[in-house]
Amino acid sequence: MIAKERDTEYYIDKARELAALVAENTGRINEQRKIPTDVSNEIADAGFFRLLMPRNLGGAQLDHPDFLRIVQIFAEADGSVGWSMNQNNVFATYSTRMNDKTREEIYSNPRAVITNGPPVARSRAIEVDGGYSLSGRWNFSSGSDHATWIAALTPIQDTGENGTSQHEMVSRDDMWILLIPKDEVEMVNNWQVNGLRGTASWGFEADGLFVPKHRTYHPLSPPREDGGVYRIPISLLFASGFGTVALGAARAALDAAKELANRKVPGNMNPNTPLLRDWSTTQRQVGEAEAIWHSARAFVREAAGAVWKTVAAGEPLTLSQRIHMRLASTHANRKAADVVDIAYTLCGSSAIFESNPVQRRFQDVHVINQQVQGRLTHYDTAGQFFLGMDVGDGQF
Repeated sequence: MIAKERDTEYYIDKARELAALVAENTGRINEQRKIPTDVSNEIADAGFFRLLMPRNLGGAQLDHPDFLRIVQIFAEADGSVGWSMNQNNVFATYSTRMNDKTREEIYSNPRAVITNGPPVARSRAIEVDGGYSLSGRWNFSSGSDHATWIAALTPIQDTGENGTSQHEMVSRDDMWILLIPKDEVEMVNNWQVNGLRGTASWGFEADGLFVPKHRTYHPLSPPREDGGVYRIPISLLFASGFGTVALGAARAALDAAKELANRKVPGNMNPNTPLLRDWSTTQRQVGEAEAIWHSARAFVREAAGAVWKTVAAGEPLTLSQRIHMRLASTHANRKAADVVDIAYTLCGSSAIFESNPVQRRFQDVHVINQQVQGRLTHYDTAGQFFLGMDVGDGQF
């Protein structure tokens, strides 16, 4: 199962090739609310759901900065595919925490993808002979349509002598991951949204489902494989990747707005009216948007680059490095939305139609900002750190 080692440029070139395929299918992706199977199979067959996995498990084990370049390429083609690319690849780094039996069970299938989602209240796994009885519901499982396995994050509960669940015996903070073949759970196609429609972020349910003990692991257990990317907290892998998705969507929106400005006559009534690009307001807006986008991307690259340099050398990350990576990621989310808003405003009434690429990016980037990585509270925590206050480790 060891992957053929290829250089970074191979994956960059292949990413552009696959992104062109994605761009040709954005209409289908949005309409079907998923990545069409023929497209997701092309991505999987090229190994692009294993970009961060160890080579001995059939992965590419890319350096993290190179992975972010690839995420941006896909995100510029389609925000939903960029999102799924980050979500599914980052979660696949948990393969380094699985036992050999489970890894073989899952990843012997070259198209294997694990999707996951947070539990709702009262979701639980009760310890039984040989494993756990899983019940509950989990939502926001991105990539559900092309996934082959499900990961349920849940608290493990002991049972009392009479076999009933003893809630007081288990801390809700003690969350484990239980792995299940997708056909063993009830999928809930509840992804009725306008942004990131193609992520197929469905829910799933289980009721007394038996999960063998070997298919479980603790998400904070140490990785069994060596490699710099596995020394980066997974929360920061998610954060920087989703910030990059937002930047990719913003880049595509701004480029589309500039293309429109070069041919649109505002109002389209007076033949002597100058093109949209000739208006000083347009020029100012484009200049400001370019400055915002480039500065936000530079911050992400600086923070992620510093983190990578440290972990690649086998050294521990400092709290300052983790704070900067979180802050840069959140800032990328927020500033990308600002860029898209400028592009949307610039296009005028043209932006409200689905035929305008800016419309979908507008929906996508604002959905991205509604999830945990875009929370404004991350600015608060960073501010506390810079003021010399105790912030603990938190999600950094």
